[in-house]
Amino acid sequence: MKKIIITIDGYSSCGKSTLAKQLAKKLNYLYIDSGAMYRAITLYFIQHTVNWQEAADVKLALQNIHLEFVHNQISGQSDMYLNDENVEQLIREMLVAEKVSEVAAIREVREFAVAQQQKMGKEKGIVMDGRDIGTVVFPHAELKIFMTADPAIRVERRFKELYEKNKNITLHEVKENLELRDYIDSNREISPLRKAEDAIILDNSQLTMPEQLDLVLQWVEDAIMAHSS
Repeated sequence: MKKIIITIDGYSSCGKSTLAKQLAKKLNYLYIDSGAMYRAITLYFIQHTVNWQEAADVKLALQNIHLEFVHNQISGQSDMYLNDENVEQLIREMLVAEKVSEVAAIREVREFAVAQQQKMGKEKGIVMDGRDIGTVVFPHAELKIFMTADPAIRVERRFKELYEKNKNITLHEVKENLELRDYIDSNREISPLRKAEDAIILDNSQLTMPEQLDLVLQWVEDAIMAHSS
């Protein structure tokens, strides 16, 4: 069967990564977590006290960053490796979450990440989620999805995810972080978060995960049929 590129864009904590992973597994496609790439870059900047307000410092730091997805045999997922170190857990911490939108808004950072993402997608048969995948990274993707959900539901989902790792986190902190990330993602000068004109909106506020997966698999089937003729 013909392989296609599937892009999933949308707001934080809509379940983009979860859906992308499920799709990739079901279709036997490669899953690329673009957010993990930006988080890994942010982690490197924090660890090496890079002044990301200075373009020269950013360019220099990016020369020392090597990103790679490595299959984890235990989880069955792809883990993010930064300079040959597994940073999958570190990049999910609040310290990185608080800075990632800021770092991802930098032109040099986006150009660096987008070039790598486009290289990964040359053979098609990929699912990639992020903020600008359908608009910038793969504007000619055969299926583009834009995910959204009620803000209160998104905050609750994110809180549950973070609370498992940090019992001191508060609902208020999570709400403020999500609101800030939404604002930065939607208003940044470089590749702002927006729905591609030909993207299908997926509001999963009231959908269960199995319902969502079934719906999107039908969209995939339709897209493959449409591009096979």
